[in-house]
Amino acid sequence: MIMPITTNTTIATCSQIQVGDIERQPTATAPRRSGRVRRAQTGADYRVRMFRRVPKHLLASMLALGAVGGLGSVAAAGPTPSALRAAAAAPVGGINIGGLGFGSRTAEADQAIEGARRLHAKVVRMELPWAALEPRAANQIDPQALAYVDRLVADAAAAGIKVIATVRASPCWASSAPRKVLSRCSPTTLTTANAWPPRKPADYAAVVAYLARRYGTKLAAIEVWNEPDQSNELYFAGPNKPQRYAAVLRAAYPAIKQANPNVPVLAGSLVGSNGSFLRALYAAGIKGFYDGLAVHYYNLTLGSVRSIRQVQLANGDEKPLWLDEFGWTSCWPRERVQQEQPCVTEKLQGQNIANIFRSLAHTSYIAAEVIYQLRDERTEDFGVLRTNATHKPAFSSLASVLAAPFGSVSPVTLQLRSRRGQVLAAGTSPVGDFMQLEAFQGSVLRYRALFTLDRFNHYSLALPRVLGSHGLTVRVFQYWAGVGRAAQKRI
Repeated sequence: MIMPITTNTTIATCSQIQVGDIERQPTATAPRRSGRVRRAQTGADYRVRMFRRVPKHLLASMLALGAVGGLGSVAAAGPTPSALRAAAAAPVGGINIGGLGFGSRTAEADQAIEGARRLHAKVVRMELPWAALEPRAANQIDPQALAYVDRLVADAAAAGIKVIATVRASPCWASSAPRKVLSRCSPTTLTTANAWPPRKPADYAAVVAYLARRYGTKLAAIEVWNEPDQSNELYFAGPNKPQRYAAVLRAAYPAIKQANPNVPVLAGSLVGSNGSFLRALYAAGIKGFYDGLAVHYYNLTLGSVRSIRQVQLANGDEKPLWLDEFGWTSCWPRERVQQEQPCVTEKLQGQNIANIFRSLAHTSYIAAEVIYQLRDERTEDFGVLRTNATHKPAFSSLASVLAAPFGSVSPVTLQLRSRRGQVLAAGTSPVGDFMQLEAFQGSVLRYRALFTLDRFNHYSLALPRVLGSHGLTVRVFQYWAGVGRAAQKRI
């Protein structure tokens, strides 16, 4: 692709993108895949083969922020960092903890909140399955489930921590699942039928209003359902997802506000960052029925936040984002992938957590950052604690950044070397966003490559041979941080 920079200058732009987010439909899978960057292949006319096209929604967000455009010299202004940065205080930081299950014990609540307290968390997020809270009939709260939630909320309040209660999973008696699916529903365990939304949104509204009355502002927020745009149907199953989710939200919001107007309501709980599902929700009438938009971005976290914010603003929506689920699994080298996420080392998990929190610390439209999660599970290694409750490096990294969120982000690094008349550029960068390489001859920009990092935050790119191997200035930067934090070298 040839892009004019001045009237007498052209550059080649190489886009090398590895993105796992399925963004063509209103439903999406969580963006949880990554891959090693492949080198650009070029010809003598500077034309570059594009291995994968830049997702249109992410490219559009970069264009809107001035991140892709005509940079005519080494000294030219680069992309605007992240977006508006005027926050006097960092977003509220916290961690996802184990939620309510069938047979949960109050001792588990004590342990979870103690772990969050030692991390200096100000908020915890817990899943509160409606099916476990009210398993057998409307207005019949299970005493054991209620005792667990009471204990957890009380523990949290005593520790100065607020709770995000994510309420999902219809009980058998309320589920809209087809008859065949519903026939296998059980009041003592979660099944496929519980993923279906309620037949009557008013039933859901009644239980979240009960929670708002009982716990009030000990709750940081009530999150209406979990990941309704997930294509795997594990959380919000069935057809017409945007319309049915909007119906649940429009019933829940006024009920919660009537019960306690000071309890925030979170909508969305989105995994897709292209905005297609969110635009469908706007069309279904969700505006005015929430106080914040929850998002769950595991891959390209910073770029995805920027992208969905542009969709919000384009639809006249300035409600803050609650990034209340994101993280990395430290399963390397034992495994390569868990839950569609690339495995990383325990050390890198901690570095990534610190860098994302510090990158977002000045972002005015982010209300909360809540990492996933406190403790590893049998089949997942996303925790900052191992299954035996010992600390990973991520525990101290998270504790440090929650106590003091303003700090330096790891720098971009760059090394250049010549091999057989061609320049090779390699280095590292903090996690979370697209990267850009620019090559200049003198003060003239000759080549630009847009790329992503591999799972270990490394990159390696071969510049076109036609540029030669001497007299080049190369700079590399992350879009979120901007060109002011670029790494630059000359060969």
